[in-house]
Amino acid sequence: MNYRKFGNTDLNVSEVGFGAWGIGGPAMAGDIPIGWGNVNDEESIKSLKKSFELGINFFDTADFYGLGHSEELIGNTFGSSDKIIVATKVGHRLNPDNAIALDYSKKHILSACDASLKRLKRDSIDYYQLHSAKLSHLENGECIEAMEQLQKEGKIRYWGISLNTFNPFPEAEFFIKNKIGNGFQLVFNVINQRAIDLFERSKENGYGIIARMPLQFGLLTGKFSKYATFPKNDHRHFRLTQEILSESLDFLKDVWQISEKLNIEKTSLSMSFILAFREISTVIPGIKTEEQAIKNTSQIIPIEKSDRDLLTNLYKEKLYKLVEMMERQG
Repeated sequence: MNYRKFGNTDLNVSEVGFGAWGIGGPAMAGDIPIGWGNVNDEESIKSLKKSFELGINFFDTADFYGLGHSEELIGNTFGSSDKIIVATKVGHRLNPDNAIALDYSKKHILSACDASLKRLKRDSIDYYQLHSAKLSHLENGECIEAMEQLQKEGKIRYWGISLNTFNPFPEAEFFIKNKIGNGFQLVFNVINQRAIDLFERSKENGYGIIARMPLQFGLLTGKFSKYATFPKNDHRHFRLTQEILSESLDFLKDVWQISEKLNIEKTSLSMSFILAFREISTVIPGIKTEEQAIKNTSQIIPIEKSDRDLLTNLYKEKLYKLVEMMERQG
């Protein structure tokens, strides 16, 4: 495992981190699945331990993943160990009617942080993130006041924001312009390369970058047919429609040719492509099993600039259309 400095912080994070959304389990917000289907806690704990054995030291979760269960698993597995770096998020909660609410009030953030610390069994959160705060929340200022207060109190070491999937720019520009926070979490993979224009500016201004969704809900593993289905308690039930599955098989043919040329697995190509960008501090595939931990850390190779350019050009020529289809889904 290789390690990279996270922006201008003193955090040295593993190039591959642990995305802990999936281990939170099949939580629901009304009829909306906010998890990835059924999981086994024993297997989840094994996957956490195996990931650590493989050199992963960065674990990314949220208080909304499994409505706290993901944090509890990490806390029960590692406790207050200083050998791991824990990142979690705040800003999502359920209303009394079980609907999703975005809450970036100072009061909520302060209380939610205390609850996360208790579940994680830690005295301080290494990296605390506004889960998907919008520009209006940032301009309001309460969430910024809360994060800066928590940092001053020592309850968090560093903080940042998890940016919008399809338009990460307004909130990132606000951070850069106002010189606040320490990092950005954003979607970046072979299919969705929209955030690439943020990379250089982020690095110049000292922000670390966490790349999430490296396999685009599993599409970039190449294991789904156009007839794949997902249970109703799996987030992909409404994300990976038959239309998306069918179109992706056509769009990704040229990508698979590159993995064949390099003689590596499709997953390995996806991970290697992301890490070919030195501005990225860590990439966080979702890991639910020991097998996934091994697969997501194996065969990561240096990608030649010519191959990286091939993949960025494929996005500009055709893959962007697939992203536009996904955006229209809402």
